[in-house]
Amino acid sequence: MKPPLSPRPLTQILETLKPEELSIALRCGPLIKERYLHWDQLRHRTPPDGLSSEAWWAGVKIARAGLLKNLPFLDKHSQPFNFGTPDPVLQVLHKIDRNAAGKVEMDSQIVSHEDRDRYLVSSLIEEAITSSQLEGAATTREAAKAMLRSGRKPRDRSERMVLNNYHVMEYIREIKNESLTPELVLELHRIVSTGTLDDPTAVGRLRNPGEQIHVVDPKHSTVLHTPPNSASLPERLTVLCKFANQSDDSQPFIHPVIRAILLHFMLGYDHPFIDGNGRTARALFYWSMARQKYWLMEYVSISRLLKQAPAQYGRAYLYTETDANDTTYFILHQVSVIERAIQALYGYLKLKSTQQRSAEKLLRHSSKFTNQLNHRQIALLSHALKHPGHGYTVDSHRRSHKVTQQTSRTDLLKLADLGLLEKIKVGRAFVFYAFEDLKQRID
Repeated sequence: MKPPLSPRPLTQILETLKPEELSIALRCGPLIKERYLHWDQLRHRTPPDGLSSEAWWAGVKIARAGLLKNLPFLDKHSQPFNFGTPDPVLQVLHKIDRNAAGKVEMDSQIVSHEDRDRYLVSSLIEEAITSSQLEGAATTREAAKAMLRSGRKPRDRSERMVLNNYHVMEYIREIKNESLTPELVLELHRIVSTGTLDDPTAVGRLRNPGEQIHVVDPKHSTVLHTPPNSASLPERLTVLCKFANQSDDSQPFIHPVIRAILLHFMLGYDHPFIDGNGRTARALFYWSMARQKYWLMEYVSISRLLKQAPAQYGRAYLYTETDANDTTYFILHQVSVIERAIQALYGYLKLKSTQQRSAEKLLRHSSKFTNQLNHRQIALLSHALKHPGHGYTVDSHRRSHKVTQQTSRTDLLKLADLGLLEKIKVGRAFVFYAFEDLKQRID
């Protein structure tokens, strides 16, 4: 990834414009074909008649100036960060408000209390895996899922990253009503980084003097970002926490979703830790969304989408840093990710609804099993129909549905008694395997 090109300072451009050029430029809006383009993007497009690319950019920047509000954050040169809410941001915020903080418009069967527990576990696992992979964890989804569901210990650093991320997502649910403090941010870092850093003493603490780091491209050939020096980090963290705890009536008003996104951005910009900054920043985003009652975000993985296009994620940071600290670029990127993640969840729920009804219909048509199975057993059989030969343990079933050990054991033994699962002793425990001919057995 190459750093995007920055334009000349606006004052220099304006000094070179003729009056007629300035008149035309002033009629330009903040968007170009409904997009909030950076100079590095705009310079490749054909400007309006009578304007050079720089004159066009000057008109766009002047139009944007009316949208921007300063934030309490400063960059490493003591210049303020700012943000704007152009129409594309407002439109997506409306959708997020409607779909993530209100009632899910979905089949009541799928959003029942029992199903929500199961989907929550799946989403926590997905976010834990992809957030770790985004930061370099080399493990497959299947291996990581098997580790989390079985409760076995991680085999290497990559699996430890996944397990840590899972624990921090659970921890966020516990502290979502607490105010953010520097100590709490350090605790989040401790949870995500324990056992994953080359220097174990760097866990749960800020960078020390002399521990200057650089953010580089994937080939380690280009420095993309140099964070603020370590001496400024305690004060910067205090400002971050104060911002996180502001009420909705604080001025200037900042939409709750934008507040969560800016916390994510600033922790990534400050890079206060030797490693684990990205995972901590995303954990902070989830904490803020949960604290502000966007309950559906517990069921959504943003890292899965960030992992699909990591260059866009990094570029959103760079656009801000190379255009007068305008965080609107990062906000636009993140609200788009959140919107797509919510859409993916609705699609997932719709698919699961279809699969669940199909499995239940199949089970209902067998008089032998009518009224004998609970929702957890039906969910397991629905999974088993698609994964013949899959093994289930008391612990994996317990973790998947957040039930007691005894309830989990009773569920599995009942399915074995009905001839739907095969119980085999492995070591000191039993593993329950789905028969290859499970569908025929149900039929």
